[in-house]
Formats: sequence, C-alpha cells, structure tokens
Amino acid sequence: MTSHVPVAADHVVTVDDDGHRTGTFERSAVHTAETPLHLAFSCYVVDDTGRLLVTRRALAKRTWPGVWTNSFCGHPRWTETTEESIARHAQHELGFEVTDLEVAVPGFRYRAVDASGVVENEICPVYTGRAVGDVAANPDEVMEHAWVDPHDAARAVVATPWAFSPWMVLQIAALAGATGPAGGPTAHLVTAFGPDSA
Repeated sequence: MTSHVPVAADHVVTVDDDGHRTGTFERSAVHTAETPLHLAFSCYVVDDTGRLLVTRRALAKRTWPGVWTNSFCGHPRWTETTEESIARHAQHELGFEVTDLEVAVPGFRYRAVDASGVVENEICPVYTGRAVGDVAANPDEVMEHAWVDPHDAARAVVATPWAFSPWMVLQIAALAGATGPAGGPTAHLVTAFGPDSA
C-alpha cells in the first residue's frame, strides 16, 4: 500500500463496494445526506459473568443521538488495523481494555437514514470481546450504560427496535447465525441471540 497523509487527524477511511480503501474524509464532516461508503466496526463486550454491555449514545452525537446501542463502535484510521482501532476506542469511550477479541460477522454492511436525514453507510465488521476493568464512560460519547443479560437485550431489540441503533437491530440478527470458538464471547452471544434462546 502506498503512503498516505490523512486529510485530518480524525478521519474515516472511504472504500469502494469491494471494501478497497479509496481515501480519507474528515470525520466531523463525513455524515451527511450523502455519506460515502466508509470503514467502521461494531464491538459487543461481555463481562466475566456473561452480561452484555449496552450503551446509550450521547446527545451530542451527529447520528442517532440518545439511542441505545451495542457496547461501542468506531472508525479505523488509515494507519490502523481494525483491532488497533478497537483498542483505541475502548479506552477513549469506555476507559477499559478488551481481550478475547473475535470477529463474529466479518462481512456486515448497512446503510441507514436517521430522522434528521443523516445517513450512515458503512462496511462494519462485528467483533466480540471481554472487558478488562470497570467502565469509565466518556460523557462526550456515552450518556448511560448498563450490563444486561444478552437474552433480555435481544428481546428488547425485537420489542422496541426504534429505541436502538439500526445497526444493532441488524447485528443482533446477524450474530444469531454467527459461529465462534467454544467458550468465547461470540459463542456466548450466539446462544443468547439465536432462535433457540427463548
């Protein structure tokens, strides 16, 4: 890959339909009514007792402010792997480290439009992991958080999808069909989200 100077210190990586990197875009300006396709990730974090961390997006967020969502999301920078970006965002948003990281739904992609007309348009692989340490939420990113039984989270998403981010609604369904190593966080969530979990 050729060297690349990002357009801004905080940016997103734009991609083509095949997921090949095409450039960068300033993060503060990328989300509009015509948001270009770009790279992201979603991470679902469990604790040692199997509870799932869900977070409520800060009201200052440009897209879907105030809705509940998965543990955290983010955008890899041009110079980062997705795993490096996950480590950075976990520390910045929640103040902890993530271990036992697994890619559960590598090909996840979605496009959604919020009530204000702002578009999310992402290739967004879904990861799972375990939290190391207590949550110290950054109020610029997270206004509330809760550790919940993942079965309850899945039922709430089905009952009240409007209260959750659109990517979480889609990802819960995708995770139900995922596979992962026995005893790992993915396998735990598959059991909770799958059709036999009721």
